[in-house]
Amino acid sequence: MPLLQIEDDGFRLDGVPFRILSGGLHYFRVHPDLWADRLHKARLMGLNTVETYVPWNLHQPRPDEFRTDDGLDLGRFLDLAAAEGLHVLLRPGPYICAEWEGGGLPSWLLADPSMRLRSRHPRFLAAVDDYFSRLLPPLHDRLATRGGPVLAVQVENEYGAYGDDTAYLEHLADSLRRHGVDVPLFTCDQPADLERGALPGVLTTANFGSRSAAHLATLRTARPAGPLLCTEFWIGWFDRWGGNHVVRGAEQASQELDELLATGASVNFYMFHGGTNFGFMNGANDKHTYRPTVTSYDYDAPLDEAGDPTEKFAAFREVIAKYAPVPEELPPARAPKFSLEAVRLTESIGLLDAAPVLGDAVAARRPLTMEELGQDYGFVLYETELPDAGPALLEPEQVRDRAQVFLDGQPVGVLEREGHEHALTFAVPRPGAVLTVLVENQGRVNYGEAIHDRKGLPGRVLFNGSPLEGWTSRPLPLTALEDLAFGTGAATPTGPAFHRGTFDADRPADTFLHLDGWRKGSVWVNGFALGRYWSRGPQRSLYVPGPVLRRGANEIVVLELHAPGREREVAFRAVPDLGPVED
Repeated sequence: MPLLQIEDDGFRLDGVPFRILSGGLHYFRVHPDLWADRLHKARLMGLNTVETYVPWNLHQPRPDEFRTDDGLDLGRFLDLAAAEGLHVLLRPGPYICAEWEGGGLPSWLLADPSMRLRSRHPRFLAAVDDYFSRLLPPLHDRLATRGGPVLAVQVENEYGAYGDDTAYLEHLADSLRRHGVDVPLFTCDQPADLERGALPGVLTTANFGSRSAAHLATLRTARPAGPLLCTEFWIGWFDRWGGNHVVRGAEQASQELDELLATGASVNFYMFHGGTNFGFMNGANDKHTYRPTVTSYDYDAPLDEAGDPTEKFAAFREVIAKYAPVPEELPPARAPKFSLEAVRLTESIGLLDAAPVLGDAVAARRPLTMEELGQDYGFVLYETELPDAGPALLEPEQVRDRAQVFLDGQPVGVLEREGHEHALTFAVPRPGAVLTVLVENQGRVNYGEAIHDRKGLPGRVLFNGSPLEGWTSRPLPLTALEDLAFGTGAATPTGPAFHRGTFDADRPADTFLHLDGWRKGSVWVNGFALGRYWSRGPQRSLYVPGPVLRRGANEIVVLELHAPGREREVAFRAVPDLGPVED
């Protein structure tokens, strides 16, 4: 592979003028069996490069464990990009934002109560250096200096929106170099934050989604010489629960792209293909009100969540063709989908009954956070006995993020962080009644100072004004459900319960799961965690990658936190429903 050179008048590739035409494609948001398809379609739109973040929290789930298997085989993804003739911009963090759980930072960092993320806190820097030492050496052969596809590597991510500690960025750059990165480095920031997030001797790039000429002029003022690159050209946006589905018209977006390319600048679309926040990996924002991101990361991108070209794909391809050659080949308009109505989930088990096989309870004076329990995602089940009968006022100091409260197994209310709810009243029938609190981590904050987002019930819990003590905290990560003892009783369980069904598929094709009438929960198909659903919307279906299905018998398990849909039925349909549109 040629080497990228940064010159006063622009990029060169082995001495030849070069424009980066790139698109965001996060390998960890796409089923690995579909990587080659998505990369091929990137080239067919006219791209010569793809960009990906690296999620530290998935690769290093524990300090002594590092994963590069299956969907985390970054080396294989880079090799597939190279085989497709694509270059790569690599963005390893340590912080990535990306509307991803915790901005990609591992939850175990927050087990240290003094931890200051994205800073020169000694234990944070030591953890980052260890992460780079595990991630980077196996990737050396994928760097352009050794014939690989990786042209350049990013230092941190939009740091100027968070801080201005140049010494912190210098440490990260030095660590990247120490661990073998010998291709150009770059930073990216929004135009107003360029100087705060810049690093001497490192290429400065900008992020924006409109007014290209004006924003590039700001970048040129900050850096009078060197290439112009928009590292995140926002051509869509993400959705949050309780909002609308955000779209950006193809005509407007393509006009903005034309304006950008007319300046001679390079570009990376954010996103070319968004993919999915599978499992529990969506992030959240908290600008005085907590707002979790939905499961779909469709992003209104040129390639939709199922990898099908959209109107934007054709419009962008047409604009790119004005400035660079594009392949004659076009991708198929839409791949065939699997459909099956009325799949009945006939077996069930209550979550409170199943809890002992899902996690071991830990006794402590107060409720323990997920991080103290060594838990990353999912739920925590807290229990204690109440000392008195009569009217009760329950006041958790913090709810992170949604608590369902039960008394002797019966629901008495819900407290939501999003609604700033911290108090619940109910009547206690007897001394010694069992208080149970099921707390869901709805996604750690991925942007701003609120990334120090510990989950569960941090702080004290007051009962009629006095601290409640003597708790058990049971982690429920829900990473393995095979030991659940499902039953086939005629009555539908109320409250949190797992529901299981089977269905036959004639082929392993992509599809969309619709849970009409169901309220809130998570879904697994053949053990693969699809993600969360919520009747609050806007998202009303879940993407099921074709490789997850098997020809013949398949299993679906739904954890419904409240009440299942009529007849406990779900449907697989050929089209998604991402909700009402907000332009």
